[in-house]
Amino acid sequence: MAIWGKKKNRETDPESREKRKKTGPIRKLRQKFRAIDWKNPVNRWKLLFVSLVGCIVIFGGGYGVLSFTNSPSFCSSCHEMQPEYTSYTASAHNQISCVQCHIKPGTVNMLTHKMKSLKEVYYHVTGVPTQIVQTEEEAVSSQNCLQCHSKNRLVTASGDLKVNHKGHIEEGIPCITCHSGVVHAKMASRGINTEDVRGDWTQASAEKLMEEKYLRPNMGTCINCHDQVNNGVKPWKEASYNVPLNPEEVEKKLEENKNASSGEATTATATTETVKTETASNETEAATLTEHDQKTQDIILQAIGKQQKDVKLSMACETCHKKVKVPKSHKVEGWNGNHGKTAIQQVDKCVNCHQDSKWVREIPKEDIISLLKMKETKTKYEPNLNVVKEQARINKFCSACHSDRPSGHSESNQWLTGHAKKALTAEQKSECFVCHDNQKPVAGSTTPKAATDVYCQYCHRTGFKSAVNN
Repeated sequence: MAIWGKKKNRETDPESREKRKKTGPIRKLRQKFRAIDWKNPVNRWKLLFVSLVGCIVIFGGGYGVLSFTNSPSFCSSCHEMQPEYTSYTASAHNQISCVQCHIKPGTVNMLTHKMKSLKEVYYHVTGVPTQIVQTEEEAVSSQNCLQCHSKNRLVTASGDLKVNHKGHIEEGIPCITCHSGVVHAKMASRGINTEDVRGDWTQASAEKLMEEKYLRPNMGTCINCHDQVNNGVKPWKEASYNVPLNPEEVEKKLEENKNASSGEATTATATTETVKTETASNETEAATLTEHDQKTQDIILQAIGKQQKDVKLSMACETCHKKVKVPKSHKVEGWNGNHGKTAIQQVDKCVNCHQDSKWVREIPKEDIISLLKMKETKTKYEPNLNVVKEQARINKFCSACHSDRPSGHSESNQWLTGHAKKALTAEQKSECFVCHDNQKPVAGSTTPKAATDVYCQYCHRTGFKSAVNN
């Protein structure tokens, strides 16, 4: 006998069976549903009506939610998207919704994207990233662009460039490889959409931050891509080539490399290794810079027709530019050797075309505060030899040719003994100092390096009879 009394048999006890028969609301509803006389036409019409209302509520509500989350106003509701939304409203694409660019066409793609976007809600609640950067998976697809734009365009809207859009698309080159800044002005690459400056993006400031040079395709991208194709590489095959670098990932990799290089060395060994690493890093950086300069000069020589190579894609300016107009002054005999005087008078016009900084694909980091404070000032250029001298040394268009020995210098031994007649006047000396320094260059000097390491006082150590312009 149990302590608390005799145990009841649940199978035979009528009270236990009755308790088990007691049902919840779901079971009761099911029982009522089964008790309905479905042979009665009225009951069948009631079921149809209820089902119809239910479908309208479910699908209508779902469509309403999708429509609301697809609207630009929903995107702007998150403060971290203020730079992206503000630049969008100031762009030429402000009449279309965000999803028309950022979600591939099709219902399945729409629903899939909504599910993936839940992580953005998670970030919004737990911690917004320092900078919003488009990932490889979320890169704008060419399918989105082709919803509005035709691929059968051979000339750009400006009428200047000849671009076979169809050929590029059929080759698999994404539209954003060239047109990555058309809406947001490459703000991520410029570093002006970080957390600390999001409040500076207003309708008034957007016009100043949305510079034309960042909205239009970057010529450096064209040159970089064409050069790689000529070397047997198709860079657009790598998704990372088409989107800006994620600063957090870059910082993470640098930190990992730093930790890996540190190892478990002792303090003394670690110090020695650090010095060696820094030295090797400086040497590598210098070698990379030299290689980059040489490569830039090679491309420039191709562009101006000074260097011909058997290449797949021509790098000459007229290959892509429809309106390349060579100034009349360039067509005179001996222009290559006598353009110095013209450069002094109007070097500001020269650099409009002959500016190698326009040929670089990488976008430099910018300070948004400085950009907003910057005032547009138009300064009139006054002939200045020092300005021309500096351009001749730092501008790859100039140094590409100035680094070679001029034809007028003849043989070294003859020129060495006879060049004094070419440098009698101050004006003649000034022309010499475009490529040569008077005194030995000082290491670490801010003065741009001369095209040649031959300087006057290397031989004229006792000085000159007359004053020398430096």
